[in-house]
Amino acid sequence: MIKKSLKRMKGGDATPKIIHLKKIVLSFIGAFIGIYFISMSLADSSFLIGSFGASAVLIYGSPHVEYAQPRHLIGGHIISAVVGVTVYQYFPFDLALMAAFAVSLAIVAMHLTGTLHPPGGATALIAVIGGAHVHSAGYYYVFMPVALGAFIMLVVALIVNNLSDDKSRHYPKRWL
Repeated sequence: MIKKSLKRMKGGDATPKIIHLKKIVLSFIGAFIGIYFISMSLADSSFLIGSFGASAVLIYGSPHVEYAQPRHLIGGHIISAVVGVTVYQYFPFDLALMAAFAVSLAIVAMHLTGTLHPPGGATALIAVIGGAHVHSAGYYYVFMPVALGAFIMLVVALIVNNLSDDKSRHYPKRWL
C-alpha cells in the first residue's frame, strides 16, 4: 500500500509548454484591470481580500478551466463568504478550530452546489481571521467586498478574455 502510494507521487506527465506572449499579456491586462477596479470601488482598502488574487489567476490566466467559469467564480465566493461569516458568528470555537471548520464547510457547500472555486476557501477563511473590520461587517462582507468584487472580475473577464482570436480563450465556456 505504501509502495503504491509512493509510486503515484512520481508524476510522469510531460512539462507543459510555455504559452504564447499574447496569452500572457491578456492575463496581465485582465488581472491588472480586475484588481484595480475592485480596489477603486471599495471605500476601504482593507476590504481588498487576498482570494481575489487567486481568482484572477484562474479567470484571466486559465479561463478555460472548470473552476474559472462564472458559476464557480460567483457562487464559490458568495457561498464561502456566507459560510465563513456564519461560522464566525455562531460557532464560538477558538480561532484555529473556526478557521478549519469554515474552510472545510465551505468546500462541502461548494461541492453540494456545483460551485467549487478554490479561492472560495480563502474567502471563508478571511471571514474568520480577517480581524475586527471584517467581523464588524458581518453578512455585509458577503455583498461588499465579496459579491461586488466577484462581479467586477467577471465583467472584466468577459471583456478581456474575448479580445483574443484564440477560441480556447473565449469566456465563458458555460454559464451554469
